[in-house]
Amino acid sequence: MKRLDTADLLLKQGKYSEAIVILKELHQAYPEEESVLLLLAWAYHDSGATAQAVAYLEILLRRELQRKIFTGFAFDELVRIYKQEKNFPKLVEICSSAVAAQPDDIGLLNELGNAYLLAGRSREACGVFEKLVELENDNPAFYCLWGDALFAAGLTGESEAAYLRAAQIDPDQVDHYYFKISDLFAKSGNFDEAKRLLTACIATNPANPLYHCCLGDILVGLGRVSEAQDQYETAANYDKSSAGAYYNRFGNTLARANYHSEAVEAFRSALKTEPDNPFYLRHLALSFKALGLIADANNLSN
Repeated sequence: MKRLDTADLLLKQGKYSEAIVILKELHQAYPEEESVLLLLAWAYHDSGATAQAVAYLEILLRRELQRKIFTGFAFDELVRIYKQEKNFPKLVEICSSAVAAQPDDIGLLNELGNAYLLAGRSREACGVFEKLVELENDNPAFYCLWGDALFAAGLTGESEAAYLRAAQIDPDQVDHYYFKISDLFAKSGNFDEAKRLLTACIATNPANPLYHCCLGDILVGLGRVSEAQDQYETAANYDKSSAGAYYNRFGNTLARANYHSEAVEAFRSALKTEPDNPFYLRHLALSFKALGLIADANNLSN
């Protein structure tokens, strides 16, 4: 189709309005031709007219959903656009339609569960991810997704149980699952539970410096700064080449919690390993200023 090739060339040259005129005429003449619909969607999208692009992609999606074999191209494009625009109600709508047409498709169920989470509908996400677990009950990743949804729904005990089930399925990575559920508790401000789970994590893999840093952060959240320092020193001992980065991280954690005197000491420890690191110097200066020690902060730049 020569005119289609012409429209494609115009698109490549950035002449969107000229291409759209040709493509609309072709669509009117050949309404079932999907290559024309696809080019129209791209033309409108690339010209900044997202609403029109979506309209044509939705036509393609309706056709995709009627087929026994789901190709999913229009679906993937719409998912990307709706996520980019944070249009989560529409994201849920198209994911629900896709799952209704292909109810046991793992990828579509995963997209629907994530769409529900993005839309703040965590209870419905739980149901979707529970179905994933039922479809593949030996897949630890699906238990983690279910655990995330359960946690978002406030079902923290059930979330922990889902993560521990993942650990049973994948015992070689048990520390990974303890770490992930601990992180959920830490991010929600429940530092006691986060500490309990991260301690269990470290018991299975004590040589991972990241785990000790994270436990240090949790201990700062609990106001147990001295114990936090011990954890960061343990991390530095396990990985001496990154000791400066660990002490700098500790200093930033302390500063965010308004322990600026202790942060000063942490940044000084970082600078002992890398005396000219500009980031460490800047962070130290900020803590000096927070303490009202303006002269000390200014001296660092001299």
